[in-house]
Amino acid sequence: MLLVLSRKGTAMNLQMVDVVGQYRRIKPDIDSAIHAVLDSGQFINGREVGEFECESAGYLGAKYVIGCASGTDALQIAMMALGIGPGDEVVTSPFTFIATAETIGLLGAKPVYVDIQADTYNIDPTKLEAAITPRTRAIIPVHLYGQPADMDPIMELARRRKIPVIEDAAQAMGASYKAKKVSGIGDIGCVSFFPSKNLGCFGDGGIMVTNDKGLAERMKMIASHGSRVRYYHEVLGVNSRLDTIQAAVLKVKLHHLEQFNSARQLAAARYDELLKDAPVTLPVVAPYGQHIFHQYTIRAPKRNALAESLKSKGIPHAIYYPVPLHLQKAFEMSGGKKGDFPVSEGAADEVLSLPMHTELTPDQQEYIASAVKEFYR
Repeated sequence: MLLVLSRKGTAMNLQMVDVVGQYRRIKPDIDSAIHAVLDSGQFINGREVGEFECESAGYLGAKYVIGCASGTDALQIAMMALGIGPGDEVVTSPFTFIATAETIGLLGAKPVYVDIQADTYNIDPTKLEAAITPRTRAIIPVHLYGQPADMDPIMELARRRKIPVIEDAAQAMGASYKAKKVSGIGDIGCVSFFPSKNLGCFGDGGIMVTNDKGLAERMKMIASHGSRVRYYHEVLGVNSRLDTIQAAVLKVKLHHLEQFNSARQLAAARYDELLKDAPVTLPVVAPYGQHIFHQYTIRAPKRNALAESLKSKGIPHAIYYPVPLHLQKAFEMSGGKKGDFPVSEGAADEVLSLPMHTELTPDQQEYIASAVKEFYR
């Protein structure tokens, strides 16, 4: 492990995501919330789960929120609630984490990809209609890196063609599209609370968001073994619960989320200023949305060499994502080939995410930016 020193000669603890530093900042409230659950003994479906569901629904401006075990489960349960299965098609982006398409495949449906916009990395609405067929049962736009997809044209097409929209908001809790929080715009929104997320718990967790009472009831039932009343099972479901301890942690953190997101936006603005003269492409903030910078992702010539250079200087970094979904081995049976989605493939060759979290300091960012610029000199 390299010891990284600031300009003032003091040691810096560089993290891709500093979950420990954030915990220490709100430690008394977190510890109190966890101990309240331990004292209650209600580790499954405890009071805090319902309270967090209600509070997050209020925060998102949605009618219903249903907790579940992960963002991946949220996507699968959402599609199960819509009756998606073998022979169906679901349209989504090839430039995202595999869970988006993995859950489609696990239900026996086929992921159909639409290329992304070069600047936002989100699905290109102008290419969407060409991918719709009589077998299309849902559209899943992904709000990648915390940047909202352009939802108005997506929703206009979906309503006109009577196709449900599932928002993959795994990386975008708190992001807004035209003053409306994402995940409550489509028919269902799916959110992940993986520890590194802007709102992260201390394990896995997720929610499903909807304004449709029938869908809410069906998703809640599916997430509990297909049961509304214990031991009476109406449909085949899954076991996917948001644990009470995780709900308690999230309930505390939710009250800090706007501050957390503002800290990330401030850090992104610092990066923008520090890297403005570097030969890299900086993140774009689309005029229709509020980017919450789950990741600060640049496009970098000689990306792999830059990554090695940063590693040698003790600077963490990540590539989200190096292989588009249509080229993944897990989907080789679909016959995807290089050249099918050139914008996604070009992004996969050049994207590099720099450290981004609520505890970043100006000194740390100056060191990181200087290392990027030094590489290109």
